[in-house]
Amino acid sequence: MGRGAAGVAAALAVALAGCREGASPEAQRIDQLNLKIQQLEQRINKLDGERRNGSDQRGKPPVGAIKSLTLRTGTEDDRLRIYWADGSTTDLPCTKEQATFVCG
Repeated sequence: MGRGAAGVAAALAVALAGCREGASPEAQRIDQLNLKIQQLEQRINKLDGERRNGSDQRGKPPVGAIKSLTLRTGTEDDRLRIYWADGSTTDLPCTKEQATFVCG
């Protein structure tokens, strides 16, 4: 679900929770907490996906040590792959300029 769709869904859930006739304050609070849990789960899933992809929204690499490097050449997608200590990977495309591979 996209960020805009999640916001609409959240607003709709809050509106519906407030419109329940005869709902006790406790029931309304439970609805609000359930909504908050859903929002937090979405954020966690998004961050987990970024961690597996090896970068965050700002394009920064993961914090931590590099576990290993792999250079792949002679293929359609030449690349330098960085394996990070946290289990994520980062791929840097490479090109050959004269006798030197340039990656980044």
